[in-house]
Order: sequence, then C-alpha cells, then structure tokens
Amino acid sequence: MSLAEPQSRFFRPDRALLIQAAVALATLALVLGPLVPVLWQSLLDRPLYEAEPLFSLDNYVRLFGNPRFHDALGNSVLLALLSTLIATVLGVAFALFLERTDMPGRGWLRNLTLWPMYVSQLVLAFAWFILYGPSGYVTLAVERMAGVPLWDMYTILGMGLLAGTSQTPVVYLFCSSSARMADATLEDAARSVGAGPLRALWSVSLPLMRPSIIYAALLTFIGSLEMLAVPLVFGKPVGLEFFTTFLYMEGLGAITPDYGLIGAAATLLLVVISILLVIQGLLLRQSKRFVTVRGKAQRPKLAPIGRVGWVVCGLMCLYTAIVLLLPLAGIVLRSVTSFLTPLMSPFDLLTLDHFEILFGYEAYRRSILNSVFIAAFGGALATLFVAMVALVAHRSEFRFRRVLEFVALYPRAMPGIIAGIGMFWAMLLLPFAHVLQGTIWLLILAFTMRGIPMAFGALSPTLHQIGRELDQGARSVGADWWTTVRVIILPLMKPALFSAYVLLFLAFLKEYAAAVFLFAPGAEIIGTTMLTFWTNGSTGPVAALSVIQLAITALFVTLARRSLRTNKDV
Repeated sequence: MSLAEPQSRFFRPDRALLIQAAVALATLALVLGPLVPVLWQSLLDRPLYEAEPLFSLDNYVRLFGNPRFHDALGNSVLLALLSTLIATVLGVAFALFLERTDMPGRGWLRNLTLWPMYVSQLVLAFAWFILYGPSGYVTLAVERMAGVPLWDMYTILGMGLLAGTSQTPVVYLFCSSSARMADATLEDAARSVGAGPLRALWSVSLPLMRPSIIYAALLTFIGSLEMLAVPLVFGKPVGLEFFTTFLYMEGLGAITPDYGLIGAAATLLLVVISILLVIQGLLLRQSKRFVTVRGKAQRPKLAPIGRVGWVVCGLMCLYTAIVLLLPLAGIVLRSVTSFLTPLMSPFDLLTLDHFEILFGYEAYRRSILNSVFIAAFGGALATLFVAMVALVAHRSEFRFRRVLEFVALYPRAMPGIIAGIGMFWAMLLLPFAHVLQGTIWLLILAFTMRGIPMAFGALSPTLHQIGRELDQGARSVGADWWTTVRVIILPLMKPALFSAYVLLFLAFLKEYAAAVFLFAPGAEIIGTTMLTFWTNGSTGPVAALSVIQLAITALFVTLARRSLRTNKDV
C-alpha cells in the first residue's frame, strides 16, 4: 500500500466521512457557540455587539476589585465545601448500608433515596422555603412550641443542608455500584480476626470505595458552585452573594448590564470548574489500586447487622421524610390553599385559585406545554444527536474522534447560567441566528449542549460492550460505516438509547438556569415562569406550577420504569 492511498482517501470523502465530519462540526459549534462569546467578551472594553471594541484586561481588574465579587467567591466556596461534606457523608453511608448490609427495607429505600434526582432543585428550594423558611409552616409551628426559632435557612449553613441533601443521591449513585461489587472475602477476613460487621465496613469496604468517593465529591463540589436555585431563594433576600447570583443579578437585575464584568466572572467560573475536572481525572488514574473484583472473586454477600439495621432503617426513613416527603407534601398543600400557616387549619383555606390562574392565562398554559414539548421532542432529538456523537467517537476511524470525545464531555464544566449567557451573545453575533431568538428551538439547542455529557456517558458503555466483530462482518459483505451503524449497531443500542432519553427528558424538564437569559414571550417554560412568580411574591402559583412539574415527572418515571421492566430482555 502506498503512502498516497490514505491521502487520496482523505481528500475524496465518502458518505461515512461526510456524516462523521458533519457530526463533529455540529458538536464543535454547539459547544463553542456559547463558550467563545463569553471568553471574548471578558477581553473587550465594551459590549461585543458594539462597533470597534478594544482588547482590554480592565474587566478582570474591575472584577477582582469588586467587593461584591469577593463576597460571592468566599460564599460560593464555603457553600460548596459544606454541601459536599454533607452529601458525601450521607451518600457514602447510604451506599454502605443499602448495598453491603441486610438492613430491612433496602429495596424501597433505594428508590426514595434517588427521588431527589428527579425533582428540580428549583422545586426543592421552593418546597423547603414553604416548610422550613423563616415564615415556613414547620418553622412557625416549632417556634410556637419552643418559644425561639431553632434554625435559619437564610444562612450558609441552612443553604448547605438543602444543597447537600439534594445532591446526596448523586454521591449514592456513584458509590453504590462500588459498594455492591466489593469482594466479600475481604470483609470475611476482617471478621475472622474479630471485627464486627460495622467495623468491617468502616475498615475494609469504605477505603476500597475511595475512587468513587473522590469522583462523587468533586462532582458535588462542582454542582454546588454552579447552583442557582438555593442561593437565589435563600441568599438573595438577605444580601448573601454567590457566583451564580452575581451573574444573575448583573445580567438580569441591573438596569444597564455590565457585559464585561459578566464575561470576566463567567470565564473565571469556567476556569475553576475546568481545573477541578482535570484534578478529578488525575486522581482517578490511581483507581486500579482499588480493584477487588477479579476472576476468582467471591460472589458479593450482605453483612448481617441485626438490630442495628432497624435503627438505621428508622433513621433513613426519618431523613427521607424531613428532606423529601414533608417538603413535597407542603408544596402540594400550599398549591391548594390561599395561604399556609400553623395558626389555621389548611382545610379552612382550601382553594383552586392558583391552578385557575395557571390554566386561565395563555402564557402560563404555554409554559407548561413548552416544557413538555422541549422535554419530549427536544430530548428525542438530543438523544439521536448524542448517539451519533458517541458512534463517531467510539465506532469509527474518524481521525479527530478523540478530540470529538473531549469536546462532547467539556459541557460538564459549563454551568447552565453561563451556557444561557453565552448562547444569548452568540445569537447577537452569528448571521441569521436572529431567527432562533425568542423561540423554544434556541432553548432546545442550549439544553442539548448541556445534556451531551450525560447522554454520552449513558451510551458509551453499551458501545464498548458491542463486539467490533459485528462491524467487521458487515464490512466483509460490502456494507459501509453508515449502513453498519444503521442496520446493526443502533438496533442493539435500543435499551441504552431509551435510558439516555429518560435522562435527557428529566434534565430538559428540570432545566431553568440556561433559560433565564434566553426565554421570551412565546418561549416560556415552567422554570422561568416559576421564577417570575417568585420575584413577584406569588408563592401560590409557584407551588401550583411545582405540583404540575412533579406530576409530569412522576408519570414519566413510572412509565419509563414499566417500559424498562417490559423490555429488560431487549
């Protein structure tokens, strides 16, 4: 074979190469589209859409000289550290007890532990405010009995409790498989020298989970830095500034937005999160030292913990009730009452006025329908697109496939509010982009960019499990890459595609941060409408919209689980 043959093949693109290049370019445009304007704006002396802007570092000088930003930086780091500590301790404990012991009620407690992942953080923040806020139902009831307030959600400690417990399911999810697959012979060895079941879990199982704990803790820290709902609901009323609320108020709260300052702050947040992701990857390079499941490993078995299991079960039930069930019940009750107070019976205050407001005004009805359409149809489009990205990255000979994988995973470092800012600026700069402004299609693009890493991570393991001999067999009878993918690989990926669609549907339905800079009349969604009501002090309609979103989520999760059980052998 001559050296000229590969070159001629490169310069004579066939159908496969055209498709692969188109997928790579679309991914690059989708990811860099909102990223480049943010970075560019941070280096300009005026808004990037104005004529003759000059290169300048003045935005960073003004940013680091701004006392509000100093407060925002310190508060954000403190909140992230506190919520990470809470989420990690609880998530790891749940993983150990639910996966490594014979604790009663493990099956249904697993499901309850994961449920906060399905609920929007915006809804959880509203629910906690209604129950545990300064004027919350439970807060006032306890204060009447105790005579003094026992907690204050308008503090970083209070916000850390909410942020930490809302992210506990993420830690549990990443640590549960590690706990489940631990080699039971190591725990048996510990017991053989006198260690009890709990001591064996602490001394043997917990250290072996270190890679998963590190990964989950860093993921939680990043999630806390980019969190908007909790700081907005509990920090803004008392003047506590955070990274995300600083961007939110500078962009939407100011009469004349300081785009240079916004660009510099957004760039700094991007750099911090990118560095954390690099650190995460470097730390996990040593994960092979913790491998315990090998060819001769014993089948994992549960550790008997006796009566302690009932105590732990009771504590987990109490935790679930306080963190999830009571707040959700409170927001449901608030949606059907004129107001909620322990001084009066809720049954004397029942009303459907809040739902009548929502269904009686076209913009509010449209926000619900838009959210469902974006989640259902937009999620489907995003699933197909990410499937093509994964196929090019993992099952092709495309020369830039490794770069494509990096680009596809980079949106992990881009918080929703920065994605929204960047997409908004990109629409101002790109020719013909104005046709997307103020439409739900722009929201679908922004949500898709944010969801690429999630769906990519759901699809990649399945592609690694499908043997490459199938591709080779198809090629041997004359099929090209696209025919092989369409006829053989995609049908085998159906269960993974469905799982990715479920993840994206729920993510699109919950998303709000990326939409606050992008929505316009006609393109409202549930999250932005809830923020509008909240800003106006209308908690009743906020609760009603939260209940509608919860009902859609519960219905979809139920149908998805039934479908997965029905098609588990596909």
